[in-house]
Amino acid sequence: MKKIIAITAATLAITGCSNMSNTEQRTVSGGAIGATAGAIGTAIFHGNPIWGAVGGAAVGAASGYIYDAYKKEQASEYNSGYNAGKTGKPATAPN
Repeated sequence: MKKIIAITAATLAITGCSNMSNTEQRTVSGGAIGATAGAIGTAIFHGNPIWGAVGGAAVGAASGYIYDAYKKEQASEYNSGYNAGKTGKPATAPN
């Protein structure tokens, strides 16, 4: 099992995240943080760290994706207000 984890970590380190979109980066980051937190949490409470990592990764990835949607909505609202101020017209909802 340790060999699989080491190979996976080495592969991710080599490939990097430079060509990912913001959505992909936030989803992967959330998954990694969730997996770490889940593994540590279950180890502290004498559970199976593998299942904790799997559950944590799923929750973390979903949270990262939702956070990305929130940040995109914020940017859309900002741009709508900025453009309204620039043109002198009232802002409309960015739907």
